[in-house]
Formats: sequence, structure tokens, C-alpha cells
Amino acid sequence: MPHPAKPDPQEHFLDGPELPRGVTRFWLVRHAIVEHTARQTMYGTLDVPLCPDHLTSQKAAYRALARRLPRDAAWLSSPLQRARKTGLTIQKAGNFSIPLEIEPAFAEQSIGQWNGTPHDTFPSLLKKPVPPFWSIAADERPPEGESMQDVRQRIGRALEQFAQERAGQDMVVLSHGGAIRMALSHCLDIPVDTALRFCIQNLSLSIVEHIAGHWRVVTVNELPDFHGPTE
Repeated sequence: MPHPAKPDPQEHFLDGPELPRGVTRFWLVRHAIVEHTARQTMYGTLDVPLCPDHLTSQKAAYRALARRLPRDAAWLSSPLQRARKTGLTIQKAGNFSIPLEIEPAFAEQSIGQWNGTPHDTFPSLLKKPVPPFWSIAADERPPEGESMQDVRQRIGRALEQFAQERAGQDMVVLSHGGAIRMALSHCLDIPVDTALRFCIQNLSLSIVEHIAGHWRVVTVNELPDFHGPTE
């Protein structure tokens, strides 16, 4: 039985500004800024709301994201309201009429019993040294929570599943800073500690593709235009 032909890498060079259609592609969007009180704590998987002031002042960014995202993509969201509300606000800004599918696998790291701990007291709970750009060691699992290694496995399984089930489609994913870092860890096959060095800002866009069984990263932490026209 003949072996299937290997894909030609040159077929997937990006020679222009437009991304080709028919590629399995995930558009990973981090949620907007949450309200002020929540930002004083390690809110983890607490279902905290977005900041209403930022929703008003950052309308230009939502419109820019709506212009950037593909019109015919499926939309998947973490169940947490900060992700859902971000997605719905982008859709409203761009007049999208696509249902928002809730996918628990794209939620943020659960820190279990430590949810809601103030930033200044959180370090006293930890048993392991923290990395420079995250608040908890990659292999430390809070009581009733997850380690970042757990999150990487969860996100990786979801990406692989959706890449198979929706091959050749665009998917917009409303998610979280830690979860998106772990998506990059999976796609690049790099250690969790290394992926925690990525900066993933609020309302940033990261794009990954699944091509012929391989993952490719197109962009990381691409910010929309926060100062453009709001109408």
C-alpha cells in the first residue's frame, strides 16, 4: 500500500498579508479588563465581571478586533462571563450573528481554594518558588485546583479535538491569559515554564494553525487599535 504524499512546506508559505482560507486556524482572544475590585485579588476561575469603564472607553478596540476576525468563523468561549461578554461585545461591534458556543476546556487555570486571595497575601500560600512572569509554579497544584501543567494538558486536548472535528475551519476562541499561554506551549511543544514568558495582554489576539498534523504559530499578543474610530 503506497504511503501518502508528504505535504510540501512551500505550499504553506505566507507571502502576503491575507491568511488563506481552508486552513484549520484558531484566533485566540484574551478577555478584556475585569472590574477594579477583582483586580486586587487572584480571581482565577471566579466569575468576575468586566470593568464597565473599560467597556466604554475601549470601543475602538472592539471594532478593530471585529474587522480583524474572519466573518465565517465558529465562535467558542470559556464559560466565564469575562470571556463571554468580551466575545459578545466584539460581535456587536462587528454585527456578527454567529452563536457563541461555550467550551469549558478554554477556561483559566483553577486555583481552587485560593480563588479570591489578595495579591499581597497570596505568596504565603505557595510551597514552590514562582516563575518571573506568573504567580504560581508550573507544577504547583492549589487545593481543589489545577497546576499549569494540568491546564496545558486540558488545552492541548481541546485544540487537538477541535482541529480534527473542524478541520479546514476558522475558530475564534475567547479565553484567558494563562490558557492562551498553555495553548502556545502545546502548539510549540515547549515547557510550561518557557510558555509562561509570553506576554498575553487583555484584548490581544494570538493565532495558531494546524496544518498536515503540525502546529504553526502565526502571531502572539497582537493588539488591536485602541485609538481608532469608535463608529
